[in-house]
Amino acid sequence: MIEDKEMSTKNRSQEDKLDMLARLKTVWIGRRKIIKITIVFACIGMFVAVFSEKEYTASTTIVPQTNTGKSLGGNFGGLAAIAGIDLGGSSANDSGISPLLYPHITNSIPFQKELLATPLTVFGYDKPVTFQEYYTNIYQPGLLGIIKKYTIGLPSLIISAIKGKPAKTDLKLIKSDSQIIQITFDEKTLIERLKKQVVLTVNEKEGYISFSSTMPDGINAAELTQSAQVLLQKYVIDFKVKKSKNQLVFIKERYAEKEKKYKETQNKLASYQDKNQFLNSALAKNTQVIYQAEYDLAFNVFSELAKQLETQQIKVKEDTPIFTILEPVSFPLEKSHPKKLKILLIFTFLGFILGATMVFSKPFIKQFITKLKED
Repeated sequence: MIEDKEMSTKNRSQEDKLDMLARLKTVWIGRRKIIKITIVFACIGMFVAVFSEKEYTASTTIVPQTNTGKSLGGNFGGLAAIAGIDLGGSSANDSGISPLLYPHITNSIPFQKELLATPLTVFGYDKPVTFQEYYTNIYQPGLLGIIKKYTIGLPSLIISAIKGKPAKTDLKLIKSDSQIIQITFDEKTLIERLKKQVVLTVNEKEGYISFSSTMPDGINAAELTQSAQVLLQKYVIDFKVKKSKNQLVFIKERYAEKEKKYKETQNKLASYQDKNQFLNSALAKNTQVIYQAEYDLAFNVFSELAKQLETQQIKVKEDTPIFTILEPVSFPLEKSHPKKLKILLIFTFLGFILGATMVFSKPFIKQFITKLKED
């Protein structure tokens, strides 16, 4: 039994060697075909690498932080309640927009429309041009982009042509005070491009966010990244301090009113004292006491409002989110795409695999065709 097992093991080993030799022989016989297909794919890879559009990517990394303050109200809360306004107060947990919601902000129509107006420095132009103007009137796709558009992208072009552009909305029908956001078909197309070129990544675990922008020119990539970063900070800050700013506006209005009232009572009291400084009648003294009480009340209210105004101004600064720039935007010196050597190696490898597969499958295909003929 042991000898039989040893014999079967030797036979299998010999069969494997013969099978390997047969495969190598097949590869050697079809070597020319494999080489030809590999060369063809290498040439295609070289063409793609050379004529692919150059792209530069600029990025920045920031850490969003928020300062929370104690609830504001105090004595002024009663005054606001009398006026019918609820000032409330900011709780310690009120930290504004969560960074997880930042992608929703950057993908919103208002944000994208503002980003379309990003000024870009374009060679040959004295003044900066907007992102929208650049891709509408200046940008020209490369040879590979044109080929791709009319080959792979041809079905989508045909479908778009069949559908046609949507009918334009008569803007006169929309009220001037309406909050409905209007975008044109061209703006929609540019926004879709912009969403692909400007990417926001939120790292929840590490607590930072990063922006990256891709453009045909390095300086434009840096400018677009910087604009997106500043715009996001503006949106987040405006949202966070909106409540505090509304409170500050209310206090300023009341402060201006009471300042006027305070000065009026002060002048009234001073004028009466000047006119009646030599009178000692009870009526004159009583009138002065009334004017003095009005002045004291106006002064106390005005003084309290001055304190509240100063406190609320500090509150606005406390509520303003702070963004720490870990990695500022810098000019990209090297292209992010295309990686010519990588593209060439990938196409060459694919050509070799395809050629070897065709050589190995040729006998099986012949056997399959022969069986079909016999049947």
